Amino acid sequence: MNKFAGTCVTAALAVALSMGTALASPYERFAGTTIVVSWPAMTHFAAAEKLVDEFTEETGIEVEFDTLQYLALRDRQLLEMSKPRGDYDVVSWVVMWKGEYVTKGLLTPLSQFFADPTLVDPDYDIDDIADAYLQNGGVVGGEKGYLAGKSGALYGIPFGAETSFLAYREDIFAEQGLEPPRTYDELLVVLDRLKAAGIPAMTSRGATGHQVTAAWLMHLAPLGGRIFDEAWNPTFNDTAGVKAAEVLREVVRTGPVGIPAFGLGEASAAFLQGDAAMYLDTIKIAAQVRDPNLSRVDGLVGYALHPVGDRCGAETGGFALGIPANSQNQQAAFLFIQYMTSKLGDQRIVELGGDPIRMSTLEANVGNFAEYQTVLEQLPCADADWRPLIPEYNELNVDILGQALTEIITTDSPIQPIMDAAVEKARAMMERAGYYAWNDYRAAAN
Repeated sequence: MNKFAGTCVTAALAVALSMGTALASPYERFAGTTIVVSWPAMTHFAAAEKLVDEFTEETGIEVEFDTLQYLALRDRQLLEMSKPRGDYDVVSWVVMWKGEYVTKGLLTPLSQFFADPTLVDPDYDIDDIADAYLQNGGVVGGEKGYLAGKSGALYGIPFGAETSFLAYREDIFAEQGLEPPRTYDELLVVLDRLKAAGIPAMTSRGATGHQVTAAWLMHLAPLGGRIFDEAWNPTFNDTAGVKAAEVLREVVRTGPVGIPAFGLGEASAAFLQGDAAMYLDTIKIAAQVRDPNLSRVDGLVGYALHPVGDRCGAETGGFALGIPANSQNQQAAFLFIQYMTSKLGDQRIVELGGDPIRMSTLEANVGNFAEYQTVLEQLPCADADWRPLIPEYNELNVDILGQALTEIITTDSPIQPIMDAAVEKARAMMERAGYYAWNDYRAAAN
């Protein structure tokens, strides 16, 4: 229950008492409970901690945090969730990890809590949460095993979720007589125009491993590509995959010096410090543009939709909140997640400097934040299948694609043979993991 609802309950309680009837607080039986939350040391979560204080004040449920850098979260969470009795009651995972967590039986489904009338807030309205965020961060199942479908189940609620769009310097575009690119053909023209004018065109991630793979994926979906086909055959060496690699190589050639060493922080800093005219990545850049401690470009930035190739296809990513199977306080943990992601919780997160997950929150704040209208228009194209969220993804992301793409952006070597070799490694990984076992069995039977 939220503060507003709490006020209503207080008023109703006074009326009820006057009638000789007492109304119990739905939180009463949990007062004095302490839950432990594992989440990342990131801006959105730091902002949310003030809302956590309000949650404790209203419910009597105390909250302790184990806050780590986000790339260190997975190992710690796996360790705790593998114990018979873990220390964590709520975990916040990067969307790439949900398949692994569920496959290993480490999370509990949320449906049992949403079906309990003593726990679920009837005003919660889960349908108001951006569909791509919910599928990408919280649903496991379906034909691919990590999206919605008849075998799908809800394990998490998005929190700190994101999609992508284009941020661009309005002053530079005006001086150069340019319009924000709407398509990838237009984007390639703008990259060359800015390079010719002596202006670093677009910043990007590029560091070996996860970062360079994320940068390539930013272009793969809109150019019509997928990493696997429906039978789990790796296909990223097809025309779309090679084209996405060509685009990334061109971004590096025309962008600021140092992209092959850039993680997300360095790529963002290049735009925020005025060293690049464009940024095509997470929408979280908009809040950083407004932060005087990070940005020298506030007031100079416009926002446009992620350029379209063969189709529209923006990123989906970020984090979700769920409950470990070995949590000793699962109901109190659900109340915490429900409170933080409720309609009024989502609005308070925005007021505290975080990122909303609800369509109604975005719509209600269009006049307050320059990027919200673009985010609303972008979300229908946000691709929940932007990358395969399977347990093997970490190896594919870091050791296979992450190495191949580094070779592509740091050399002039032909792209096709590099991608062909990476596909063979990916196929061997999937063979080892058993993805083709049924095919082999049926082939032998016939």
